[in-house]
Amino acid sequence: MKPHDPQAQPEPPHRRSLLGGLKTSFITGLVVIAPITLTLWLIWTVIGWIDGWVLPFVPSSYRPQNLLGLDVPGFGVIIFLVFAVLVGWMAKGLIGRTFIGWGENIVDRMPVVRSIYNGAKQIAETVFAQSETTFDKACLVQYPRKGIWAIAFISTRAKGEIAARIPVDQRVVSVFLPTTPNPTSGFLLFVPEADVIPLDMPVEDAAKLVISAGLVYPNPKQPGKVIAASGLANGKPGRG
Repeated sequence: MKPHDPQAQPEPPHRRSLLGGLKTSFITGLVVIAPITLTLWLIWTVIGWIDGWVLPFVPSSYRPQNLLGLDVPGFGVIIFLVFAVLVGWMAKGLIGRTFIGWGENIVDRMPVVRSIYNGAKQIAETVFAQSETTFDKACLVQYPRKGIWAIAFISTRAKGEIAARIPVDQRVVSVFLPTTPNPTSGFLLFVPEADVIPLDMPVEDAAKLVISAGLVYPNPKQPGKVIAASGLANGKPGRG
């Protein structure tokens, strides 16, 4: 047994509370600074990448360094946006559609190029096109077995051969079940519509729940805001 040291003084309570307050403030500061810093870094990185890709196509006499005498970050982004708008405007016209169809016919005769182009086109249409293929509803499905529920995103009703081959007497919908913490990968499931439970939460909130591995829940009283899952410790669990 360790002998008692009469000269040893316990740490004053106010000092412990001061250190605890500093630690809490430091963690709170990190929570505030980290997402802001990461967002700004991503924006700056994307701007620099687009500038580095676009500016070599701009004549040197028209670049900000020569016109204004200083470097203007984002000038390439502006050029890219203007170019994209012009291409989209032309593609919607008769002449643009004719040229696009003519070019795609040429690409279809090139075996390797055809595969790359068609794959990239399908990805671009899925990500950017505003059509029925976009995920507009989050849902719950039983996966990987009954009794275990997972968050998924409703895509469309099953069509064509898929709908004809599935041996059920009800409508089947295709849902995308994302993985945690990377929601860009996952599984395509064809589920009977009766087994899909739609959720009222926005797709963005459902994605946050998946990315956080269940640590961040949407606030039902304030759509778009989230609450920490630590609220379960207060005896107020959410509805399962």
